[in-house]
Order: sequence, then C-alpha cells, then structure tokens
Amino acid sequence: MIPNSWATNNQIPPNIIRQFLFLGILFFTGYLIIDGLYFMVSSFLGAVTFYVILMSPMKYLVESKKWRDWLAALVLILLSLFIMVIPFIYLTSIAVSRLMPIVNNPSIINDVFNTVHEYLLVNFNIDVLNADNVQALSAHIVPFAQKALGGTFSALGNIFLMYLILYFMLVETKKLEQWLQQALPFKRSNVTTIIGEIKNLVYSNALGIPIVAIIQGLAGVIGYWIFGVEEFLLMGIMTAISSVIPVVGTLTVYLPLSIYQFIVGGPYLGIGVALWGFIVIGSVDNIARLLVQKKLADVHPLITLLGVFLGINLFGFIGLIFGPLLISVFFILLRIYIDEFGKSDINQEIALEDESA
Repeated sequence: MIPNSWATNNQIPPNIIRQFLFLGILFFTGYLIIDGLYFMVSSFLGAVTFYVILMSPMKYLVESKKWRDWLAALVLILLSLFIMVIPFIYLTSIAVSRLMPIVNNPSIINDVFNTVHEYLLVNFNIDVLNADNVQALSAHIVPFAQKALGGTFSALGNIFLMYLILYFMLVETKKLEQWLQQALPFKRSNVTTIIGEIKNLVYSNALGIPIVAIIQGLAGVIGYWIFGVEEFLLMGIMTAISSVIPVVGTLTVYLPLSIYQFIVGGPYLGIGVALWGFIVIGSVDNIARLLVQKKLADVHPLITLLGVFLGINLFGFIGLIFGPLLISVFFILLRIYIDEFGKSDINQEIALEDESA
C-alpha cells in the first residue's frame, strides 16, 4: 500500500534515495574490487579451505598451550605446506610433465586410438574408433586438458598469496568469527548452520576426497607396475584424479588402459589390469569411502560431477576440490534464503487465503 504522502506529493522519500544511492556505490565499488582481484579467487578459496582445517588446532595451541598467535599460525602453515601442499605440487608436476607433450602434440593420442582401431577392425570387425570419431573425441579432450593444465600453473603461482591470506585469517580467528556472526544478514541459528555445513563440506572435499584418491592411486600404481604398464606412475595419478568422478570413477582409466595393454602387451596383461581394477581398485574405493567419508558431509553425486567441470573450468586442476564446494555452498545459501524470507511470505499468503475463505 502506497503511503498518502507519496500519493499527494508524488515524491520519493529522501531516505530511500540515499539508501539506493549508497547501495549503488557499494555494488559498483565491490564490482571493481572483485574484477581487479579475480586472479586471487583460487588463493582466497584455498586460504578459506586451510583455515577451516587448521582452525581447531589453532585454537588448541593458543588457548590450551598458550602459544602466541603468530607462532601458532606459522607452525601450522609450515606443517600444512610440508604435509599437504609440497606432495601435491610434486605429484602435479609429474603429471604435468608427462601430459604436456601429449596435450601439445595430439598426434600421440591419435596414434594410440589408431592402434586400438586397427586391432578391433582386424580381429572383431568393429569400426568405432575411425578417423572421424577420433578427431571429434580429440577436439573435446585436448582443449579440456589444456584448460586444466593451464589453470594448474596459475594455481601454483598463487600459493604464496594463499598463505599470506591464511596467516592473517588464523591470527585474527576470534575477530573473524565475530565479524561473520554480525555481518551475515541472517538470524543467528542460520548463521550457525551455514558455518557448520560449510565446515563439514570443506572437510569432505579437502580431506575426504584427496585421501580416497591417494589410496586408489597407490593401488593403481602397484597394479599397473605388476602388469607392465609403461607409464604406471602417470596412470596411477590419473586413477587418483578420476576417483572424484561419481559412478564411473576410476573405471574411466583402468578399463581403457586394460584394452590398450591387451592389444600392445598381450591378453594376460590386459586381463590382469582389468581384474586388478575391478577387484582391487574397486574394493579399495568402497572400503576407503566407507571408512573416511562416513562421518563427513554427504555430497550428492550430481553436485560432485558438475562441480568437477565447473572447478576445472574456473581454477584448473585445483578446481577438483573447489568446484563441488562452490555448488554445495550455493545450495546452502539458497536453502537459508528460503528459510529466512520465502517461508514467511508463503505462510502469510496461506493465512490470508484462509481468512478470506
């Protein structure tokens, strides 16, 4: 209902004008900041991820052990660097060094497909991997791989910025938590829900997924070495990476690899890789997920699948973790918004309809 003063004077109240002007300046300034610092998005997300993981140890060292804030933050940063980041960089460098020549020279991929195609055509009269299909497949795989590897170099270059942000977040833990409680425009119960669910999601994506991937990757390396795979270390890393893909997962690596080994190395090696994949890697997947992720956030497989593509497209290889996290946080915020504003409006409409009836 329009107030009488509006109708008579036909003027917008000065307070509303000032509010809209302030919001316009605020959004414009925010856009300039985000646009100028977009290159730091992956660093910021990495800092938030490590902050959630290191927040409890930080409180323990400061509150229980009476350490200084800066000392506790530096010790935890160094531990995370040597335990998580450096091994990740090392494995990534191995994968990148082996994959870059293939990505930059697609003829290598085409030669592999041609070898498989000739074998299938001669022995089984199957014409699936013909030149047209191979070219179409390469046209999708190569750009995606280039995007992932290119983003990986960018992510590695932002590690210093990530730790710089993380240091100040850890040192200012209490102030940061107070600011979140006051700044988020939701009631306190929903703020607690957001913080708790994001914490569980970070643990699930940043700890649960990598642990399961490492276990499956190690199982893959052992099996591929036993059955004579030439690039067994690279294939093990690819097996670990593929473990984040819902439903099919590591099958996307060891099944094509078993076919290739069957053709190049003989039926025993090919069947051996296939059986190792189905029995050992598959069992390790189920057992690891049961033990590691049963207490972590239950992320829907579709969210994980879409998040993988989103994350790689935005951040490169590191997006395997950040992509599902972003989509999950979006749905959390959507649910909180409906709880804050949507349900009350619907209830009011239902009440008005009941009164009119």
